[in-house]
Amino acid sequence: MLISQAISQDHRYLDECYDKLKAASTTEDKLKRRNILVWNLARHAISEELTVHPAMEEYLGEKWEELARTDFQHHQAVKRDLSKLHSLSPSDAQFPSLLEQIMDNLHRHIEHEKETDIPLLESAISKADSERIALGFMRTKKLVPTKSYRGASKSSPLTEGLVGLLAAPIRELRGLVESFPEEEEMGSEEVDWSGMV
Repeated sequence: MLISQAISQDHRYLDECYDKLKAASTTEDKLKRRNILVWNLARHAISEELTVHPAMEEYLGEKWEELARTDFQHHQAVKRDLSKLHSLSPSDAQFPSLLEQIMDNLHRHIEHEKETDIPLLESAISKADSERIALGFMRTKKLVPTKSYRGASKSSPLTEGLVGLLAAPIRELRGLVESFPEEEEMGSEEVDWSGMV
């Protein structure tokens, strides 16, 4: 699987998480679906920062410096809004508009990646390198924390992700996971990376 395919597949999964949150009818179900969306958006963003962004820096050089500022700002805004969303009850009046804002910002970022970042990267690397980066992205998604932590540097995506991973309190991760839908309620919505990692 190429990195463009892995990223696109994960973007589709994030949209599925959002659709299921929008379709949820009870506050409890909305809470569970919100947690799934927050969890997966955070994992996606940090995984990109730890795998795709370093590859872009390595292979694109000066072009990446221009793109990096935009991408870093997009990711910081999404993470900031996710933190706000995670602190709100789904019954809060601000919840729907913040959710829409997050998804609007996410879709703008996705379009930028799809139209600019990923095509530039894939034009500069071999198929084998693209597959290697995709594998790293998929593996990293399994390891990253749900959010950045106070001790994490805000100046660099790489150090923020690594420090966040090391500083993530288990009780926080456990608390979020405990409020997930049961396995049978989730169906096949998780991207199955098992044959690829």
